[in-house]
Amino acid sequence: MEGVKNIIFDLGGVLLNIDFSITEKAFKELGVTQFSNMFTQHHSNDLFVQLETGEISPEEFYEAFRKGTGTNLSDESIKKAWNALLLDFRVPTLSWLETIRSKYRIFLFSNTNQIHHDAFIESYQQLTGNVEFDTIFEKAYYSQNMGMRKPNPEPFFYILKENNLEANETLFIDDTIKNIETAHALGLKTIHLQWPQTLPELGL
Repeated sequence: MEGVKNIIFDLGGVLLNIDFSITEKAFKELGVTQFSNMFTQHHSNDLFVQLETGEISPEEFYEAFRKGTGTNLSDESIKKAWNALLLDFRVPTLSWLETIRSKYRIFLFSNTNQIHHDAFIESYQQLTGNVEFDTIFEKAYYSQNMGMRKPNPEPFFYILKENNLEANETLFIDDTIKNIETAHALGLKTIHLQWPQTLPELGL
């Protein structure tokens, strides 16, 4: 893409396969029938926003989840169902990332949480034997560490400023349209990646 010097990648649905319906099904099997009202790809209630911005710990999340759903589920049961949406890394895409690092400055920006982070880091280690997933990128940004999340504009400003990136020289790739709309409004170039399209097919 003409004029692009930097690329900011989303994680889920871009580098890592995810399926929100599996987590919804897992919680339904545990008796949590209203989960889709609490969390989807496009909506998060306050509890999940607090988890994704690091305002509450995983332990506080489990307790609040039990209270909010009127259940007595164990921490481990909640964690297992919550992590069920995380599937496998896109191995050809990971290899592709290695090849483009000489052409672009590359960054990661993910709305995630400590529970999911621990799970996908472990999955990456098991897949590759490499404990340092973040070293693929110049820097990886996770919402629970930033205290900010997409689609709010503030984290985009933060990443651009911290790395001296010009918006019009920066490409943002995400699978969620609200995040794409914010980045576009801020002057970034954008690609809304939709399954089954994958990054190596973009011809960057």
